[in-house]
Amino acid sequence: MKESRSTLREFWKSLTEKLKESLVSVMPVSVIVLILALTPWVDITASELVSFIAAAILLVLGIGLFNLGADMAMTPMGQYMGHGLTASKRLGILLSVGFGMGVLITVAEPDLSVLAEQVGTVMNGTMLIATVGLGVGLLLFLGILKIIFHIDLTGLLLYLYMALFCVAALLIDSGKGSLLALSFDSGGVTTGPITVPFIMALGVGIALTVGGRGASENSFGLIALCSVGPILAVLFLSLFAKGDLSYTVPSYSFESFFSDYTFSVLCEKAFDVGNSLLLLVVFFFIIQFIALKLPKAKLLQIICGILYTFVGLAIFLSAVEMAFMPLGYKIGVQMSAHNPLIIIIFAFIIGNVVVMAEPAVHVLNAQVQEITNGEVTKTQMMLALSIGVGISIGLSVLRAHFGFSLLYYLIPGYLVSLGLSFFVPRLYTAIAFDSGGVASGPLTSSFILPLVIGACVTMQGESAVLDFAFGVVAMVAMTPLITIQSLGFKSVMSVKRRSAIAIRRIMEAGDDQIIYFE
Repeated sequence: MKESRSTLREFWKSLTEKLKESLVSVMPVSVIVLILALTPWVDITASELVSFIAAAILLVLGIGLFNLGADMAMTPMGQYMGHGLTASKRLGILLSVGFGMGVLITVAEPDLSVLAEQVGTVMNGTMLIATVGLGVGLLLFLGILKIIFHIDLTGLLLYLYMALFCVAALLIDSGKGSLLALSFDSGGVTTGPITVPFIMALGVGIALTVGGRGASENSFGLIALCSVGPILAVLFLSLFAKGDLSYTVPSYSFESFFSDYTFSVLCEKAFDVGNSLLLLVVFFFIIQFIALKLPKAKLLQIICGILYTFVGLAIFLSAVEMAFMPLGYKIGVQMSAHNPLIIIIFAFIIGNVVVMAEPAVHVLNAQVQEITNGEVTKTQMMLALSIGVGISIGLSVLRAHFGFSLLYYLIPGYLVSLGLSFFVPRLYTAIAFDSGGVASGPLTSSFILPLVIGACVTMQGESAVLDFAFGVVAMVAMTPLITIQSLGFKSVMSVKRRSAIAIRRIMEAGDDQIIYFE
């Protein structure tokens, strides 16, 4: 009886801490939107405002439960599988499981479903999801080999991005350049709230079991690779696309929060999340039966964590679809009609805070702080991500206003980020490329993308959306590569400057500071 009470107290304590963290994350976005409702730039009705506030409360609850579930289930599952399968020294099984998990988790990732629904008029949603899943599976296969054989991540990424831009050039040459931005967005949405905790923990489990120099550093990079795979896969799919490529904006209409619609959305999202987690759970328990043999206490903890993850993610995605998606579109349409400069400034501000509400970002930040022993703190990570995402969304709205190709951003951006990788510690490069995939989560595809689509409809017309609105997810995934590596570059320069100052002081002190040994 005492043990059950103690367990219950620990649960409430953990949940309370997670709810406080999620409240701090969601509060900035909510406050900015509420302030915006008081301005003449956007006409938000009382009913829409009530729906938004109710959705924000659900968002806090959803993120809190998800983060608790990730700590209890998703992260341990990945680490146990990575450690257990690597320790068994059966490389074939490890690679097969990695490929299978990459495909299955991605196919069921909620972020990807959101994107597929919004582009259904130009590309078959099922085909898009299957192609992206295959891309993630293949690159996760390659990523596991990279960890086991200590392959340099920078060189691997350099070759992959060269191949990526070559295929992009072929797509433009074939006259299907309008699908370019969609292809790059596919890489950003794959690394969502279900995929990130599991894949990152899988990398940690494998790297720490393999050991060797820089084992902690070697654990990063899987998310980065799993973001490149879908882009390459969808670029190849786009090369063979046929038929009408004209885009139709989906319905972003507001529905009353206190109606049957809310219940239907909750049921729909619960079903989607249930399918996602079911694939993962079944696969895990098959591996548990074959190789892991974990004790019952750990299995019980994992089952409880999966339930919290399920409930939290279903609530989160429901809140986003019911209020954040239609409100994002409405803000984009109305603010850009009032003054394009205002929507660009707003996009930068909202980008700085929206990343705080992405569930997977908190998982990444906690894992980075733990793996680096506090060398890179949660605060530093969040600051670098916030600045990067803010810049990316502001630049995306600027592109929608002037109407130029996404490549004008991506080519210089990736050249800078890959160039920085030669001057900063490899740990920062690995963290940066992982962060890019993590920052572009469900709130980006469900709030920011509709906002930019709305702005583009007003500025350029509906026919230009596929060319100039899509690509915002790719931008969100790219800019953290630069900001986080800049953080590493600053660290390197600080160390060199301190060393130079110390040497100069010794030289200025003269012979009095020299110790002679006889």
